[in-house]
Amino acid sequence: MTLALAQIWRHPLKAIGREELTEVDLTAGAWLPFDRLWAVAHDRAKLSNGWAKKANFLRGVTEPALMAATAQLGADGDTLTLDHPQAGQIKLRPDDETDWPLLEDWLAGIWPADRPAPTGIYRADNAHLTDVEGAWLSIHTLASHAAVETALGRDLSIHRWRGNLWLSDAEAWAEKDWVGRTLRIGTAVLEVKVEITRCKATMANPATGTRDADTLGALQGFGHQEFGVYAEVVESGTIALGDTAKLV
Repeated sequence: MTLALAQIWRHPLKAIGREELTEVDLTAGAWLPFDRLWAVAHDRAKLSNGWAKKANFLRGVTEPALMAATAQLGADGDTLTLDHPQAGQIKLRPDDETDWPLLEDWLAGIWPADRPAPTGIYRADNAHLTDVEGAWLSIHTLASHAAVETALGRDLSIHRWRGNLWLSDAEAWAEKDWVGRTLRIGTAVLEVKVEITRCKATMANPATGTRDADTLGALQGFGHQEFGVYAEVVESGTIALGDTAKLV
């Protein structure tokens, strides 16, 4: 089966914003560069410098309005610009605590006052804050997304799934058979690890930040609650839009 890499996305600040890439270097045993490098902790978080579970951070499943944010990482990797239809735009340095009040003020227009209050930006030692502790990235197919659209009878943004790599030319749900196999994309090789079980965050419209589609019901109609797979980079290489993706 020969596929094509149609889109590449990263999410520098977990659950808040997304950024499209045209090309990226992948390193064996490492995360997609800058993907979920930071997260916004809240006042009930229990953190200890390393990777932490998603419940410690602001998330779209808790407040769907977060899903409407976009992001742009500065060329130096030190600055991050966030844009939101309600909160507007800010530029900050995530690793500089003096900039955190800017983010807290910006979040005040999105994050409900009755939720655990944001306390600052967290960066783990030697880890990224993906939903799983392993150095994995997510792979999805446009065909499976189209199958969900058909089931719901409407167009949906792919950003409901907050994926990293999107492949075209696959059959719907083909990725369910990829677990345990390897996938060569560009000059990189990835090993598919597990399917991704989905939550209510996917019900939120990334354009408006409101829940407006029963994506979980659609998945359950197919007999499961999974969408996409996690994979680990096992051979370093470069991937770019339009690259061939092939099971090996």
